[in-house]
Amino acid sequence: MPPPPIPAKLRDTLKDYPEHIEELQETLDSIKDRRIRSFPAFHYAVWKLEDCLSDFIAEAGAEVATAETSGDPHAIARATEKERLMIYARSICIGLANLSELRAYFDATKA
Repeated sequence: MPPPPIPAKLRDTLKDYPEHIEELQETLDSIKDRRIRSFPAFHYAVWKLEDCLSDFIAEAGAEVATAETSGDPHAIARATEKERLMIYARSICIGLANLSELRAYFDATKA
């Protein structure tokens, strides 16, 4: 069975951050092995993705603070743009319409 897919729009949004994509994939992969199954797998997957993306936002926020401390305008601009991108990525997850391929996966596998 193939691993659960990271939604295409989310993968495309994070294309410049392969380590983030890898972390999201590991998160989705872990859902197949979860022990408590009282919560539907698709909704659990969305919750886990949102949690992961919230961590990315927090990390990016810390990068902004570090850049602001340095006073380097280029570093500030890069960090601020990364934070905006991470916020946008999380909004993709909140808009469940963009997650149809992930829903289809869990409907097909009944994970």
